[in-house]
Amino acid sequence: MEATHFPITHWSEDDRPREKLMLKGKSVLSDAELIAILIGSGSRNESAVDLSKRILASVDTLNSLGKMSISQLIDFKGIGEAKAITIIAALELGRRRRAEDSVELTKITSSKMVFEIMQPIIGELPHEEFWVLFLNNSNKVILKSQLSKGGISGTIVDVRLVFKLALESGATGLILCHNHPSGALIPSDADKHITKKLKMAGDSLDVKVLDHLIITETKYYSFVDEGIL
Repeated sequence: MEATHFPITHWSEDDRPREKLMLKGKSVLSDAELIAILIGSGSRNESAVDLSKRILASVDTLNSLGKMSISQLIDFKGIGEAKAITIIAALELGRRRRAEDSVELTKITSSKMVFEIMQPIIGELPHEEFWVLFLNNSNKVILKSQLSKGGISGTIVDVRLVFKLALESGATGLILCHNHPSGALIPSDADKHITKKLKMAGDSLDVKVLDHLIITETKYYSFVDEGIL
């Protein structure tokens, strides 16, 4: 027997996502309920919450949902272009908020802190980017800069530009960061080579290369923690 569909408007007020948020606060809502508020309505045979649950069931995490394109989202019955854009915009705002929050972690005391700063920026990108954190004597970040942006297989780093920025900002230390879109955490020969090249250049200018992190969506690899810097 086919299940009876009850629109959200027929639900008890305590169970409706919008009213539930107003009465009990945002933290009590499930991911599906929050997405249901974004999309506003479901279809004739499916509530917005059920539609949201169906979408979430097809992805591993909210991060995976945030990577979906408009065309991928509108493949779900009940999601049109406007709803797809709303979902993408909301998840992008969440990503940017995490990036802003990471600015508060100014004094670097561990590789994990570097990961927390850089993961929202490069951890979920489909291409590789190379960034440098410029630190002062107190190990506080005084500048974050993208040095290169490449394809899925790598980037090229201009060593002269790195130390030009270091000298202009008065940095005494550098932390190198780049992402691996593949999710692999093992450094390549090219990763090791550019690290060695930058370290040698830094030693001659009294600007220390303090670490190099490879960052993925959920994990990181630190050259210092692994004993190869």
